[in-house]
Amino acid sequence: MKNKNKETQTIRTQAARSEFREHSVPLYLTSSFTFESAEQGRALFADEQEGNIYSRFSNPNTSEFIEKMCLLEGAEDGFAFASGMAAVFTGFGALLQAGDHILASRSVFGSSHQLLTRVLPKWGITSTYADAARPEEWESLIQENTKMIFIETPSNPQLELIDLEWLGKLARKHNIILSVDNCFATPYLQTPIQYGADLVIHSATKYIDGQGRVLGGVIVGRKDLISEIRFFSRHTGPALSPFNAWILSKSLETLPVRMDRHCSNALALAQHLDKHVEMELVLYPMLPSHPQYELAQKQMTQGGGIVTFVVKGGYERAQKFMDALQIASKTANLGDTRTTVTHPASMTHSKLTPNERAAVGIFDGLIRISVGLENINDIIQDIEQALQASA
Repeated sequence: MKNKNKETQTIRTQAARSEFREHSVPLYLTSSFTFESAEQGRALFADEQEGNIYSRFSNPNTSEFIEKMCLLEGAEDGFAFASGMAAVFTGFGALLQAGDHILASRSVFGSSHQLLTRVLPKWGITSTYADAARPEEWESLIQENTKMIFIETPSNPQLELIDLEWLGKLARKHNIILSVDNCFATPYLQTPIQYGADLVIHSATKYIDGQGRVLGGVIVGRKDLISEIRFFSRHTGPALSPFNAWILSKSLETLPVRMDRHCSNALALAQHLDKHVEMELVLYPMLPSHPQYELAQKQMTQGGGIVTFVVKGGYERAQKFMDALQIASKTANLGDTRTTVTHPASMTHSKLTPNERAAVGIFDGLIRISVGLENINDIIQDIEQALQASA
């Protein structure tokens, strides 16, 4: 049956069954694969025949996971990684060389910022930040050696959005690779490739797993670019383990159900906090008060599971609020079934200087909440009691 819906694709896409006729795909915990003949081994290494050689290159479990992600994102090919940051780094390392330039959205994850500002310059790769709120300036920031545009939308943790259709046209106009970190939205809520993205990156550790169990990352996109990424990865070794791939593939079967609940809970919490007396600012893409509310409605089917707010009282109040939580977990991870709360200024973005944090709107009182699947009334009550206790 062609054109299956995403809910069906995530459940019914499976690796071929073995002679044991198993219903659920088994684990292929093997470092290598045997050859039926010396000729088959030669043909596999010569790329004349498709097949598994070594789990650093490919494995039935990772292949199934990649196939599902390609179907969900509408991509031609992909490669899976041991972590989300391994995917981000490989997206740069495989496709860029000394002298190349990256144009990036200013609001990116802290580790992505460190790659752009401290790691890549060691190899002669430079970058410039562009402000998501000033799209009219982006084209003027493109240089003759600009090879890639790298963005997050929604961004971490400020939930800034970038118009993917507009940016896709800009990238094509200048023949630049457009790479989109789609971690916060997941392919269930947003598919950047339909708007012109060449590559889509996920930290599968987050919503793809959804239960805080394993690390993983994935890049999907144009076949020619993935070919370069596969070559780079085959010889540098950031491959995803078969066990984690099996976990992530099984997790995709419940992605639509989980995201529906994450989104409904997050919207309810955002609506509760919007205009709250203890709030300086509340951000959620599907709140009418969000500065890019109309864009969110255009390119996202729902608002995602992250709510960000700035609590009155700054750094000290934020710390007291965190310590007063009784249900929500204090952790840097997100996308879990359990509600998790992070203080970016002292945690995920602590390596940025105060000026760098200020430039991307990470204030001392900013809190990022990854809204879980618990009963929404319990979540709201926990946030309320923590606000009262920290006042």
